Amino acid sequence: MPVVERLGHVAIRVEDMERAVAFYSQLGMEMVWKADDWCYLEAVKSRDGLALLGPNYKAAGPHFAFHFRDRSEVDVVHDQLKASGVAVGAVHDHRDGTASFYLRDPDGNWLEMLYEPPGGIPSNQSGVTTAD
Repeated sequence: MPVVERLGHVAIRVEDMERAVAFYSQLGMEMVWKADDWCYLEAVKSRDGLALLGPNYKAAGPHFAFHFRDRSEVDVVHDQLKASGVAVGAVHDHRDGTASFYLRDPDGNWLEMLYEPPGGIPSNQSGVTTAD
């Protein structure tokens, strides 16, 4: 089975998106992706991510994610976990070029296995550059 390269992001639920963005931005997090009901920020130097999930966001709940640099590794991990009896969701290709699936660990914690394209997670914000 491919090994985890890094703990890439944590996703938390927030009640007030603007307040949360302001708080984490003052700590040095940079907006990478913004949608109506969620956003993704990164620490500039480390590229560690924080997803803020608004009250109306229903696609996923609070979780943490392991990031992979090779898209095929996500499929291999998915297939191997499924073959070993772990309940896994389907692999989805996302509009930002990432691909992922969700599962729960043996204690019920949600986690995501996510492919991160070369250069990092692309931004939909003007003036934001991705790392190489």
